[in-house]
Amino acid sequence: MEGPYGITALWAQSDGVIKTVAICLLLMSVASWSVITIKAVKLFRLQRCALKVNGFWHSKDIHAEIKHLDTRSGHPTTFSQLVNEGLNAKAHYQQHKNELHGDLNLTHWLTTCLRHSIDGSKAELQRGLAILASVGATAPFIGLLGTVWGIYHALINIGISGQASIDKVAGPVGEALIMTAFGLAVAIPAVLGYNALTRGNTQVIERLNFLAHEVHAYLVIGSAPSKTAHQLKVVGE
Repeated sequence: MEGPYGITALWAQSDGVIKTVAICLLLMSVASWSVITIKAVKLFRLQRCALKVNGFWHSKDIHAEIKHLDTRSGHPTTFSQLVNEGLNAKAHYQQHKNELHGDLNLTHWLTTCLRHSIDGSKAELQRGLAILASVGATAPFIGLLGTVWGIYHALINIGISGQASIDKVAGPVGEALIMTAFGLAVAIPAVLGYNALTRGNTQVIERLNFLAHEVHAYLVIGSAPSKTAHQLKVVGE
């Protein structure tokens, strides 16, 4: 919007406080959208790999199936890393029985290693979400600071001129309204993005737990548990 009351005019006549608030909100918006975009792409790839978990045990070669859980470009995913972690944990246990963990039960050792892998994957999935939470919680208040400062300027202009004419308060009130809208425009996508990514991460973690249960059984008893056995275990928990 151009003219004496347009965005350009308001920016030109605003002081350092308003400009600082606007720049802070702009940086917060860029940061939140960057996190949303990067995390959404990674989550989409993981969810696509999660669909392959159901058919994991139909392969005759576990190492070939591990590669099937990788991305199309061959990069490991949290699912393939989990299976590799279990295989490496069992191999390490068998090769170093003379060490302290050799006194542990293989079941407990595998459980610990698989849980450690899941915790690491969970931390990786949650990385960056604190930025969205912080932006969603603080952006409205930063915008409110600009709103209060704009209203303060309007009151100063009224006091100086002695009259509340529109030309005296239009600029400061316009600053206040724009800062309010800007704060909400930054906060709302951050909150929605945080909720969507958190829900998607939860679904991935559930699939990881399911796969870890099957890998654990495969490494301990030599075969993956049946779907019915898994359901009974979940109900029993």
